[in-house]
Amino acid sequence: MAVDVAQLVEQSWPFVGAAVGAYGTAVLTRAGDAGATATVSMGQRVLHRLWRRLESRPHLLRAVEGAARDPEDDDAQAALRSEIRRLLREDEELARDLARLLSDAGPAGATYQAIGQGSVVAGVNHGVISTGGDVTVER
Repeated sequence: MAVDVAQLVEQSWPFVGAAVGAYGTAVLTRAGDAGATATVSMGQRVLHRLWRRLESRPHLLRAVEGAARDPEDDDAQAALRSEIRRLLREDEELARDLARLLSDAGPAGATYQAIGQGSVVAGVNHGVISTGGDVTVER
C-alpha cells in the first residue's frame, strides 16, 4: 500500500500542532492524559509513534523544541512538518502505521453533542449502540 506522505503530514498536523502547543517537548515522553482533548490526545499518539524510531529522536526533539518555543512561528512549524515528512519517507512501515492510526480519527477539533433522553453520540462506531428497551439485534 503506497502512502501519500505529504497528505499524511497535512492530515496529522492539526493534531500534532495541538499536542505540541499543549505540552511542549514533554509531549514526546508524556503518558496519555485522560484530561486531554481528543485532538491533543491524537497528536500525542502520532508523536509517540514517531518517537519510537530511536535514530530519529534527536532530529524530532529539535523540531518539536522549535515549534514549542514559539507556537506562532511559521518557520518552526514548517521545520517540524518537514521532519515528520522526512521520517515517514524513510520508513514506509511507519507511514502505513500512521495512516491506519489517522484513518480512525475524526477531524481535528471536532465536537459532538447528544441532547435528550437516550441520545447517543459517537465519532466512530463499529458495533451496536443500545440505550435500553426492547432491542433486538439480528445479523
